[in-house]
Amino acid sequence: MMQIHSFSVPGPPPGKPRMTRRDRWDRRPSVVRYREWCDAVRRVAGKIPPAETVTDCSWSAWFAPPKSWSRRRAQAALGCPHRGRPDRDNIDKALLDALWPKGDSAIARGTIEKRWGEPSRLDVTICFE
Repeated sequence: MMQIHSFSVPGPPPGKPRMTRRDRWDRRPSVVRYREWCDAVRRVAGKIPPAETVTDCSWSAWFAPPKSWSRRRAQAALGCPHRGRPDRDNIDKALLDALWPKGDSAIARGTIEKRWGEPSRLDVTICFE
C-alpha cells in the first residue's frame, strides 16, 4: 500500500556547497549555512522511511523575490519559474543527503521545481511502500 509523507522546510533552500577536508575545522559560512539547513530539514521531516522503500521523492522550492525589486516586478514574478541560483541539482543533492546520508542512491524517481513565491520554502513529498 502506497503511503505519502509531506513536509515543508521554511526559508530558501541552499545548494550543496563543494566541501573539502578543511571544512571539518575551518568553518566557511556557506558550509555552516548548509549544515544548519540540513539539521532543519531533519527536524521538520520527522521520521522518514528507508530509502529502499521510497518510490518517489519530489519537491518544489519557492523563492521570495528580492527586496530590491519593485512591487510590480515582484508581483509579476510570483508563480513563474525561478531560473537563478542555486541550481536545482544542487538543491536535490542537499535534500537527499540531509534525509538519507548513507543511501540516497536508492532514490530513483522524483520531480523537482523552482518557482518565485512567498514565503521562501521547500515543499517535499515522499511516496513509499
